[in-house]
Amino acid sequence: TQHIGMSLNQYERMGSDVTMQCGSLDNNTSVSWKVNGTDVKAQHRLEGPRLILTQVDLGHNGLYSCFQNPHGERRDTILLHIGIPPREPTVTCRSNTYPKGFYCSWHQLHPTYIPTTFEVDVQHNQRLLDVQKDAVHKNRCHVRFPEVFSSFPYKVNVTAVNSLGKAFTTISFEESSIVKPDPPERVTATPIRFNPRRLEVSWHSPTTWPDIDNFPLKYFLRYRPLIREQWQHVSQSINQSTNQSKFMYRVAAKDTEIGTWSDWSVAVHATPWIEDPLPITSTTEVDVSTEAKTSPLPSSNAPQKAEAPVGRAARILTFCSPLLLGMLLLFMW
Repeated sequence: TQHIGMSLNQYERMGSDVTMQCGSLDNNTSVSWKVNGTDVKAQHRLEGPRLILTQVDLGHNGLYSCFQNPHGERRDTILLHIGIPPREPTVTCRSNTYPKGFYCSWHQLHPTYIPTTFEVDVQHNQRLLDVQKDAVHKNRCHVRFPEVFSSFPYKVNVTAVNSLGKAFTTISFEESSIVKPDPPERVTATPIRFNPRRLEVSWHSPTTWPDIDNFPLKYFLRYRPLIREQWQHVSQSINQSTNQSKFMYRVAAKDTEIGTWSDWSVAVHATPWIEDPLPITSTTEVDVSTEAKTSPLPSSNAPQKAEAPVGRAARILTFCSPLLLGMLLLFMW
């Protein structure tokens, strides 16, 4: 319990029996009670200056007032809050600004119904690191990497606290395991004049990635005709009977050495050039892609959950430029 203003805030566990005391009146004092200005209708009993509620739930929340008989003088007011103690919070950490730092987020899987706060501490190599609260997301904090390429794990402890109890979760991880860029930005796909089988796809590196020169990203592109559900990958045949279909494109990014794939970029649509092309005597493919080696490829749903490449169909584009612009020509045979 705690006093706020003239009322007493009383926090009680859901399902318990609750006793409210009318001020400091003697045990033989006769009082009456009201809740939110009306008679108490919930199951209860009176014991002198005490009101006892049985097996409380959220319906018992309210402002309770007690009055001393026989003159009906109000002696006390109690604001009753019914809730549950917190459970272990769910905690995740991610670096989308590598190598500057990382952020951690947490939440309760089950509601507590009463105010719950979170205490966070982060340790690295037996050192407690500074934790900066996020200005927008209340359940998020930011931590700067004290050093890059460290072999020491990070330990993050998040404790949920409310008036009925506390519970904590501790996770440990290595720096490289939490690196995950944001999706590529400003993805565009434009037709190429006189070529119904080619589209130009371009994108920018995520603006949150701070040092593209020293920590380059590689990219994975997928596309599909709008009339089909299955995604195709770079250099894979579309087997489309008409060249006039509209296509959908998405791009994912990943650090070339460590971490996991970003989420997919926002999908963009484009239609190849649809007029009759001029006769083409020869076509030269510009192969700017490299084979996937040890890095997992994005799946159709979550790029960070990998699919193994099939033959030469799935390809990754590795790109590093001060302009932060990747460009790829797609050939649709």
